[in-house]
Amino acid sequence: MPEEKLTLREREVLQLLAEEHSIKEIAAMLNISDRTVDSHKRKAMEKLGIHTLAGLIKYAIRNNLTTLG
Repeated sequence: MPEEKLTLREREVLQLLAEEHSIKEIAAMLNISDRTVDSHKRKAMEKLGIHTLAGLIKYAIRNNLTTLG
């Protein structure tokens, strides 16, 4: 499965983005910098071959990394 390529932190960031949290909120929640959150997001997108945030969210939903609601 493609998400197996992702690190735990990349999956956490992806899940929180899909739950509508901002980069700043995620940084505070995970006690890391905004820049580090963005780096995890970009690396996940690169590994998955996804080029947009919308595509990343769609991926998270389709792969049960988050739920709608």
